[in-house]
Amino acid sequence: MITSETRAETRSETREEPLSIGEVAARTGLSVHALRFYEREGLLVGPVRRSTGGRRRYAACDVEWLLICVKLRESGMPLAELKRFAELVRQGPGNEAERLQLLDAHRRRVDAQITALEECRSVITWKVDVYAEHLARGEAAGLWDPTV
Repeated sequence: MITSETRAETRSETREEPLSIGEVAARTGLSVHALRFYEREGLLVGPVRRSTGGRRRYAACDVEWLLICVKLRESGMPLAELKRFAELVRQGPGNEAERLQLLDAHRRRVDAQITALEECRSVITWKVDVYAEHLARGEAAGLWDPTV
């Protein structure tokens, strides 16, 4: 994970070996198609470098940024918001308050989803217990049977 967005913002040259699109796909869990889509949609914080043959070459900071993007998308952040967040990061220092607002709003949505899922799990657990208890006693016949 990125320890500081500044690393992604500056995209300074590193001596690390660049990674192919296949290697980045393996490290991030994104498909090659998804990586190309992220690039087209402006979801990366910097341009993807190319080899002399035109093949994409990614830096470690690209992978770190993509891992953040994956978690934001998995947790339900809309593409438009992710795009805006990437745009703000690309702009560099000075817009941290707006970035914080985006992330905080997303965190509140995720918290609400977690609460709703916990409530769902409670109902499911209760129903599992009811069925398990009736089956253990051999009294499951007619349990929630609309024909009775």
